[in-house]
Amino acid sequence: MWLFSRKGSSGFSGNSTAEEVTAGINGDGLTAIVTGATSGIGAETARVLALRGVHVIMGVRNMAAAMEIKEAMARDIPSAKIDAMELDLSSMASVRKFASEYKSSGLPLNLLINNAGIMATPFMLSKDKFELQFATNHLGHFLLTNLLLERMKKTAVESNREGRIVNVSSRRHQLSYPEGIRFDNINDPSGYSSLPAYGQSKLANVLHANELARHLKEEGVEITANSVHPGVVDTDIFRHHKLFRGLVNLVGRCIVKSVQQVLA
Repeated sequence: MWLFSRKGSSGFSGNSTAEEVTAGINGDGLTAIVTGATSGIGAETARVLALRGVHVIMGVRNMAAAMEIKEAMARDIPSAKIDAMELDLSSMASVRKFASEYKSSGLPLNLLINNAGIMATPFMLSKDKFELQFATNHLGHFLLTNLLLERMKKTAVESNREGRIVNVSSRRHQLSYPEGIRFDNINDPSGYSSLPAYGQSKLANVLHANELARHLKEEGVEITANSVHPGVVDTDIFRHHKLFRGLVNLVGRCIVKSVQQVLA
């Protein structure tokens, strides 16, 4: 990715990998949930956190795929502490079940990485009758965060370590529908457009993080909430959009990040 090879004041560039950026960091004693951790950004995030000593819980739809990822990480990182729990973010019942089981486990929670997502799907409704991209990318993570927030607050106090909530958003949040979020028409197939609908869900991620950060600051809670644009990353998220997939294949080496570079 030669267009982004110049290093900034941090000493890192768009070519820097997550391993390089986190070198020397000791994550022992930290516990993280990473959603969508069976591929792409989520899998690499989980791997590098585990490499640095963090206990990683992968929130995933496909448990068979999660077991394969867990076994591969264990081979590469013998000391890795990795577990998987079933989580379908498009189903509010699944989110509630995950949160309930997590809280029942007694595990602390220092880091919540709301990463899982889908992009540019044909119009579909979730099990709860919400437009699928909005349900998966925003509503599921919004509910998950709310249900686990008290556990994060408790962990921050008891560990005396700042908690962190990260919503993986996208610059596409700037290219939602003209009215932003179509609050009155989210589930209306008429006028649906797959990319603006994706942008709408990513805008919701940003607004969620901004408002949550404000509330946490007002409460004096030692937890930060941020939304991030990871860059254009070569993952399977483009599978529903042939034009994007074609562009990534055509100019990937010039402008597209690998998953190893995304955390930089």
